[in-house]
Amino acid sequence: MTSAPNTTRATLIGALAVPMWGTLALLTKLAGDIPPLQIEAMAFGTAFLLTCVVWGAKRRNPLPAFRQGLPVWALGIAGLFGYHYLYILAFQSAPAAEVNLINYLWPLLIVLFSALLPGQRLTLPHVAGAALGFAGTWVLIGAGANVSAAYLPGFMAAFGAAITWAAYSVLSRRYGDVPTDVVGGFCLATAVLSGICHLLFETTVVPDATGWLAILAMGMLPVGAAFFVWDHGCKRGDIRTLGAIAYATPLLSTLLLGLAGLAETGPRVWAACALIVGGAVLASGNLLRRRGAAAA
Repeated sequence: MTSAPNTTRATLIGALAVPMWGTLALLTKLAGDIPPLQIEAMAFGTAFLLTCVVWGAKRRNPLPAFRQGLPVWALGIAGLFGYHYLYILAFQSAPAAEVNLINYLWPLLIVLFSALLPGQRLTLPHVAGAALGFAGTWVLIGAGANVSAAYLPGFMAAFGAAITWAAYSVLSRRYGDVPTDVVGGFCLATAVLSGICHLLFETTVVPDATGWLAILAMGMLPVGAAFFVWDHGCKRGDIRTLGAIAYATPLLSTLLLGLAGLAETGPRVWAACALIVGGAVLASGNLLRRRGAAAA
């Protein structure tokens, strides 16, 4: 069993993914009109190449870590490929601020899904937190939000992305003994699969200078290093605490989009953000109180 200090350290390492993911929405918008599968292929290809550089610098052979069963590979590829396809598709199909916050229901869903893990149970704070989170989503896309029905496919894609990433994160606990180096293999498989699908179903768009820089930055941080630290945190840290910490991501992400002038960030958006973040805090309240009591 992992000791408390080691669990805390792993949780802090996993939390490093949060500021990296805070840049993903901005980078996705800066990439422009590049098709979703092409962005995935380029970003994950960049992530894999940079990972190879790290492996080479540390003189580490990752091949033993790749010797995993089909369920591990299926989970990793479905999580990375499926989530990012839906994420990018959503941003290209609906307003950025709304998509951003719907997508960031995944930290709340992690808290809820983790209650189904062995030794855990769903409590009233979990249910109340979920209600607040979905209330925030309704503020964004409900009848009073005056959002066109044409955006519904984008909103559905964003919600699908949230479910996909939450499920991937929680199910990773089942494979706690799998080395984190396998994430590099997930990146390679996702890049190859995305590239094949892109050639079959999309028209290639040559990025401009801004697009190239955005994709390089994706491969370095939100689509690269963030996955390795998150994998470590999910497998060895406190996943429900990570789910709560992750709600700093929509705040940072929405702020960056607003500062860049790429999203409307009026009172409705901030009210929805407050409801969704409040839901996550409420759903994680018992856990955070227990950790505080243990530290005392």
